[in-house]
Amino acid sequence: MKRARDTRRTAVYEAETLVRRMFDVADLGDSRVVEVGGSHVTLPVERRFGSIDAAQRYVDAVLTLNWVRQRWPRATIPVRVRARAGNTAAHYEHDSATIALPERDGGDAWAFRELVVLHELAHHLDPGEPDDLGEPGEPAHGSAFVDRFLELVGEIIGPEAVFVLRMSGITG
Repeated sequence: MKRARDTRRTAVYEAETLVRRMFDVADLGDSRVVEVGGSHVTLPVERRFGSIDAAQRYVDAVLTLNWVRQRWPRATIPVRVRARAGNTAAHYEHDSATIALPERDGGDAWAFRELVVLHELAHHLDPGEPDDLGEPGEPAHGSAFVDRFLELVGEIIGPEAVFVLRMSGITG
């Protein structure tokens, strides 16, 4: 089976980058209230991780949540979090169930945050049948992925974060 073309990849990444910047600004300011699409939204707190070990503990905790295990059978498969060379992208390795987070670059740990880790977990939870390379058949950032990602974000970070992601261009 060949993986379908990933036509939403750019839109997903651009929307996530915009929302991460909104969280960054909210963390630095006096208020967490932002205006999005004519609505005033109070951004919830997004967890940040100080190390690979902290991100690993977070991933382990999410995968043991009852509702996650009931919703996605792949939650029973442990995920390893490791450091990744370079600093431009995090990624998920399906064949080894590994999330790779870029090391800190000049003190910046942009990927050591909840939104990035939940994005990678949404890849892990893909229930699709693997192709010859061990990859699921759906587009990597298709509607099923977006639905999983938004469900994780909504239940763990909060519905306000989902609203902001949707208004920024992520749709299932």
